[in-house]
Amino acid sequence: MKSHKKEIITVAILMAAAVVIFAGILKPEATQTKKCSLIYIPKIRDNTNDFWTSVISGCKMAAEEYESDLEILAPDKEENIEEQNKLLKKAIEQKPDAILFSPSSMDASDELLKEAKEKGIRITYIDSYTKEKLQDLTVATDNVNAGRMLGEYARKLIDKDSKIAIVSHVKGVSTAVEREQGFREGLGDYADNIVDIVYCNSLYEKSYELAQELMRKYPDLELIAGMNEYSAVGVGRAVSDAGAKDKIAVVGVDCSQEAINLMEMGVYKGIIVQKAFRMGYIGVEETIHMLNGDAVEKNIDSGCELVTPENMYNSDIERLIFPFS
Repeated sequence: MKSHKKEIITVAILMAAAVVIFAGILKPEATQTKKCSLIYIPKIRDNTNDFWTSVISGCKMAAEEYESDLEILAPDKEENIEEQNKLLKKAIEQKPDAILFSPSSMDASDELLKEAKEKGIRITYIDSYTKEKLQDLTVATDNVNAGRMLGEYARKLIDKDSKIAIVSHVKGVSTAVEREQGFREGLGDYADNIVDIVYCNSLYEKSYELAQELMRKYPDLELIAGMNEYSAVGVGRAVSDAGAKDKIAVVGVDCSQEAINLMEMGVYKGIIVQKAFRMGYIGVEETIHMLNGDAVEKNIDSGCELVTPENMYNSDIERLIFPFS
């Protein structure tokens, strides 16, 4: 009887495997049928910022692999919404197949985006989005979840009486709003201990100055959270220069070589690392599939990981924080 049961199980496994293989053979592969013209407008192109450098690199690699044309148009500052809209208008005039866009405002680009859609240009959002759903496709980190992960970790570093401050990037942009929301959720009742929220407009120097002001204003501050690379690195520099790394815990979002150095120095206690290269690559790849009539998911979470001094040199994490090594 046992032998008979074993034979039945073996046959069942083989049949299941055959179904999987057969399904794989029949599954239609996404096939590019035309060379696509794409324009990507990030919030900024800044060689000192590893996040945007990685996003753009991912976009370029996907465009090259799919033999499509990709032009990058970027403002010189992340908060320069007027310049971003000028570039968006320029992109529309060029009539590409699709515009990939990382909006710096929740609504300031709406009219231009509507104009693009009226002209038959497809819209993909990368990293952030607008309040009105004008996009065909979005590829981004789940920023509420990223903030929540950071808040849950930060909670372990403090106690119920600890004072907390947030240095965020650009007020009102979707990433800032959602990361703060998630951070508060992760902190739970400790969210009541947040004494101040300031915005650095994605400038390292301003973040540094704001962190210095926070330390003077709240001498018993025990934790500062930076909500993007500019804000977190600026905070880390200020805390390090003040010799306050053992008094004030710094947590943040986004990774760079300087961020890793600050963690090795004991300044950073934890960072949420977005999969920036993957975000850019998938943004272009899925846009090309969409343009060729293939089925695509409308909202794609590109993922993120919590990096701490304890796990930063685990093999999987190391590949994430040193993507080009």
